[in-house]
Amino acid sequence: MVAWNLSWSGSLVRHAQRRGLVPRPGINQRKTLIMKTLADAFEHTLQDIYYAENALTKALPKVSKAVSNKKLAKALDQHLSETKDQVKTLNKVFKSIGKKPSGEKCDAIDGLIKETDGIIKEAKGAALNAAVIGACQAVEHYEIARYGTLREWAKILDHAEAHDLLTSILDQEKAANSKLTNLAVSTVNGK
Repeated sequence: MVAWNLSWSGSLVRHAQRRGLVPRPGINQRKTLIMKTLADAFEHTLQDIYYAENALTKALPKVSKAVSNKKLAKALDQHLSETKDQVKTLNKVFKSIGKKPSGEKCDAIDGLIKETDGIIKEAKGAALNAAVIGACQAVEHYEIARYGTLREWAKILDHAEAHDLLTSILDQEKAANSKLTNLAVSTVNGK
């Protein structure tokens, strides 16, 4: 009886796979790193932030074009340039640990980008500018958390070059967050 049930359920799975309802082994499946060690977690998180920075290079131009405050648009354009440089720096981090640069889909950054897209569709004028700063700061806080973690893990794992490179990016992200705060307080909020 048990063998019959297993055979029958296996048949259902194969039928569902043929109809595209569940993935076939090896088809449309991402190669996901199974994390068992701190080194695995480091590599996975590095792939996560690599994906995130690349996604931001595609999203920031739309955000910059959407805002009406010229200082904010300029700050976003400058951060786009910085983000592209950060991708290059992340390539060096991967090289320093002997890994090929690759991204792991990051649901967090995809969600933050989607939220920002919603703001662009739903807000206008001063509300748009203020809400975009808030959304951008959410991204910065996410990046600060990721880079802070990665930097400390690099130190523990004796990846001295990676530690230095990640520290430089972390410092840039903190500066970008501070710049957004200053813009919000001095120019955007309440205007």
